[in-house]
Amino acid sequence: MTDSPGGGRSRPSYDDFPLWRRYQPYFPEEMRCTPETMPSEEWWSWRGLDVHLDRTEAKGTELKLIVLHGAGGYSRMLAPLAVLAHRHGYAALTPDLPGYGLTKAPSAMLSYELWVEMVVELIDAERQRDGIPIVLFGVSLGGYLAYQAAARSGNVAGVIATTLIDPRTRDARDGLSRSRLLSRLGLPALRWLRLVADRVPTPMRHVSRMNRISNIPELAELCLSDPLGGGNWMPARFLRTLMDTAPAIEPEDFDVCPVLLAHPGADQMTDIALSREFFERLAREKRMVVLDGASHMPTEHPGIDQLQSAALEFLESLKPTHEETAR
Repeated sequence: MTDSPGGGRSRPSYDDFPLWRRYQPYFPEEMRCTPETMPSEEWWSWRGLDVHLDRTEAKGTELKLIVLHGAGGYSRMLAPLAVLAHRHGYAALTPDLPGYGLTKAPSAMLSYELWVEMVVELIDAERQRDGIPIVLFGVSLGGYLAYQAAARSGNVAGVIATTLIDPRTRDARDGLSRSRLLSRLGLPALRWLRLVADRVPTPMRHVSRMNRISNIPELAELCLSDPLGGGNWMPARFLRTLMDTAPAIEPEDFDVCPVLLAHPGADQMTDIALSREFFERLAREKRMVVLDGASHMPTEHPGIDQLQSAALEFLESLKPTHEETAR
C-alpha cells in the first residue's frame, strides 16, 4: 500500500481539509492528535478506487486495530481511537470507506455491500503485509460492518463495536430512520423502485437520526455540517443494500472471535435495546459494557473513560500467547 497508485497523480490530504481538527477538543487530551501520534496518510489501490488510509505504527505490536466509521464519520474524525491504540502499544489503520472522507467513488459503485467487501479485502491485505493479528473496532454503523466483515473474513482476532444493530429487522429500521413514515414506507419502496431510485443522491442527515449523534449541540452540528462525514450524500442504493445484505454467519452461529459491545448509555440516536437484542443472539464469547453518560458519538466522561478501559482490557485478553507466536 503506497501513496502513488494511478500514475502518480496528486491526491488530497487531511492537511487540505483541516475541519477534522475541530473534533479534537471534544475528546480527552490523551486521545488527541499530537505531532508524535499523528497518523500517516496512505493510498490503497482497490478495484479502481484510491482508498485513503490513516496509519499509526507501533513497534513490536502484537495486535493491529482496523477502525471503521459509520455513515456520519470518516477516518480522521476517529483519530482519537488510533491515538489510544498507539499510546498503549497497538498499531491502527483507519480507512475512509467509499463515498466518505477522501475516498471518492462513482455513484454507480456505491453500496453497503461494497463496504463489506472492501473491509474483508483490507483485512487480507494487512495480514499479508505483516501478519499481525487484526481487531476490528467499529463505531456507530461501523459496528455492524465490523461484525459483517469478521463473519465473512474469518481472519480477525476480535471485534469491538459501539453499536450492533441488524437493519434487516423492522424495529431496527424504525430506530435508525428519521421518521416512522420513512422506515415503514420510504425504505421498502427503495426495493420496489430500485431501477429508478438506486442512483438518487440522498442526504444521510435527513434520512437518519444523525441530528442526535451527540448530546453536545455544538458537536452534533459540526457532524451534520461536515461534507466529508455527516453532511455527505450517498445514493439510495446504499440504504437499500444496508437493509438487505445478510451476514455470512448469523449471530447464533458466530464462532469467529470474541466480541466487545460498548454501547453509549445516553445514546439518543440508537436505542441500546436494539444493540442488546443482537448481542444476546451472539453465540461466541462476548462482553457488553454500557458507557455512562455517553452520546452515540462517545466523548463524554465517564463513558469515554469506560470505553478506553474496556477496549484496552479486551485487547490485552486477545494478545497471542508465546506458544501461538512460536507456531
